[in-house]
Amino acid sequence: MNGLSTVLVVVGLFLVGGIISFAKQEMPKSLIVLLSIGAAMCLVAGVMRLEVWN
Repeated sequence: MNGLSTVLVVVGLFLVGGIISFAKQEMPKSLIVLLSIGAAMCLVAGVMRLEVWN
């Protein structure tokens, strides 16, 4: 696991925590969807950059 993939996964998990928090606070759904898209992109990018695929 290199540094960039670690950062991407950590940021993705941070955004997932934000999604949970915003959902509990009943924030607007569009904001939650935007965070969900960002979290998914970070997590997928972090997993795809792992060196186990070679």
